[in-house]
Amino acid sequence: QVQLVESGGGLVQAGESLRLSCAASAASGDMLTINTRAWYRQAPGQQRELVAAITFGGATNYAESTMGRFNISRDNAKKTVSLQMNSLKPEDTAVYYCNIRGYYYRGSVLPGQAFDAWGQGTQVTVSS
Repeated sequence: QVQLVESGGGLVQAGESLRLSCAASAASGDMLTINTRAWYRQAPGQQRELVAAITFGGATNYAESTMGRFNISRDNAKKTVSLQMNSLKPEDTAVYYCNIRGYYYRGSVLPGQAFDAWGQGTQVTVSS
């Protein structure tokens, strides 16, 4: 099974920075490949929204509210995705989730099975 482990997050003041990271791994003997990685966030009483996404090739997509302040990056070899968040605002306060999609190979053999996995979520709180 795909396991995602998130790290980072916390409480900061407006204008400060935080970095979130998420690592994907497969069970022993299995293998996974990744197509897309993304970060979503969900504030209390609101729907989950896309923050940023990045493809295997490095093409990125950002929510308009985060453009110019957030930067998503990935390490294909380490199967990680990170989100550097600068100039944080109180409205960035939310639980942040990583999302990774790809293919999973049991016993490291074909055929692979598509997966869509979510991290456990990490709280980001920005005080004014």
